[in-house]
Amino acid sequence: MSRPPKGRRWLVGKLSNEIERALGRLERTEDVVAVAVMPDVHLAEEVCVGTVTATRTRLIPAAAGGDIGCGMQALAFDREAEPLGDDRVAARLLERIGRRVPILAHSATEAVPLPGPLDEQTLTSPPLEALRRRQAGRQLGTLGRGNHFVEAQADEQGRLWALVHTGSRTMGPAIRDHHLRGAQEDRASRLRWLDARTQAGIDYLRDLEWARAYARANRDRIMTHIVEALRELLGASPLRDTSIDTDHDHVQRETHFGEPLWVHRKGAQSARPGEPGIIPGSMGSASYHVLGRGHPAALCSSSHGAGRLMSRSVARRSISRKELQRELMGIRFDPRRLEALREEAPSAYKPIHEVMRAQRKLVRISRRLRPLVVYKGG
Repeated sequence: MSRPPKGRRWLVGKLSNEIERALGRLERTEDVVAVAVMPDVHLAEEVCVGTVTATRTRLIPAAAGGDIGCGMQALAFDREAEPLGDDRVAARLLERIGRRVPILAHSATEAVPLPGPLDEQTLTSPPLEALRRRQAGRQLGTLGRGNHFVEAQADEQGRLWALVHTGSRTMGPAIRDHHLRGAQEDRASRLRWLDARTQAGIDYLRDLEWARAYARANRDRIMTHIVEALRELLGASPLRDTSIDTDHDHVQRETHFGEPLWVHRKGAQSARPGEPGIIPGSMGSASYHVLGRGHPAALCSSSHGAGRLMSRSVARRSISRKELQRELMGIRFDPRRLEALREEAPSAYKPIHEVMRAQRKLVRISRRLRPLVVYKGG
């Protein structure tokens, strides 16, 4: 059995003191046998986004994050993307997506029935189950704020692609917070944990898997609406065999260094040999489809995006509406959201080409795509 690496890193530039402290805290947590740091690493509550953490028996909910199952879904179409360069056509697409895909929630009367397995499986506590019945149907097929988005893109040959980034909405954070309340606290790091061999750990894993499935169903439903909108507008049909779906906030059992481990990914995606992945940049820069290289020290992982360079508060203070408009020249978006989108400006994120260069040993690029139309809540 090879020796697990405690803190291997693939970075863009020097890390801040705050990030170094957060990583040190994670690495000294008992039962953490390996930590891999991705080039999109940035500060977040308790555990940084862009980290992969392996343990033997402990489950650390903060190391998977709250938006359990958050991920990307990409799909190609049988049309060129060129018509979306017309402002009028792009505006009609944004209007159609906006009608079908709410940012926050459907009204109570428009709640969506959950797919069979999601409806049949109950969550492990009455409060979570009550929330599921109250909110899951209202939020299925909704995007959410922050860095969640829908994009229409063009690949190198000019083919039209759609990309969806969203997760488990209200349900994921509620599941994390519920299980954290019953967790024990690590003496060295103060991070809270559950034993995977106990009923508490089993219950967390069961609810987590429900949230991952819910997040995938959420992306599926949004993509269905995008397919409808592009068929109406351009007569485009999806090429179903091109579909890619990957998530980047999860815990799962994997074998590394010759032993079974619990692998926590927070803002990082699995990148086993040949495994397809999606790494978007900012709303003004390229996205990449990739194939994993299965790097052992990286716990067979890669980044999930470009990663924030500025916090949201710093971006709001630093980036004006005029600067955002300049950065998004040539990208079609809803101008009514200009103020809200300042914190999502391209300059608030790391340059995606530097992120990709930093992880060239983790993934191989299979396709580069440029954004044409962006639907985002901010």
